[in-house]
Amino acid sequence: MASLNVGNLGEYLREQRRTAQLSLRQLADAAGVSNPYLSQIERGLRKPSAEVLQQVAKALRISAETLYVRAGILDEKEREELETRAVILADPSINERQKQVLLQIYDSFRKENAAEAAAAAAQADRTAEADQAGAAGATDAYRTTETPAGARGAAAERPADASDA
Repeated sequence: MASLNVGNLGEYLREQRRTAQLSLRQLADAAGVSNPYLSQIERGLRKPSAEVLQQVAKALRISAETLYVRAGILDEKEREELETRAVILADPSINERQKQVLLQIYDSFRKENAAEAAAAAAQADRTAEADQAGAAGATDAYRTTETPAGARGAAAERPADASDA
């Protein structure tokens, strides 16, 4: 079987399993998956589902989102957002109302920054278009001010008279 490109997921899982001092069989049992299937995942021969990754992450006591990113299921920005939300929700020192208010503020900041980034990108596009239009206009202006070859030749061939001196 050919190896799948799953973002070094298998290598990462093997490293995490060894750090946790678990055998392949122990992790497979703890995660509720078969030993051969887990072995194929570690060797990059199988791409597991999000559910399997969640079970493995729980057994390893690591973030499922990290495994999702490594497997290509989730991108890095989404993972960071989910981790931020998880930290807020898991904080025992604040109550549920405070957690919800913090999440609302977090969402509003993200929307505000996304809008600013979109506006900056649109401005950059307009500037680039204006630069291109200006360059095209300058080229056209240069072309219209060039002296035709025939006119240069006629001026060069004209005899000099006393009034030119």
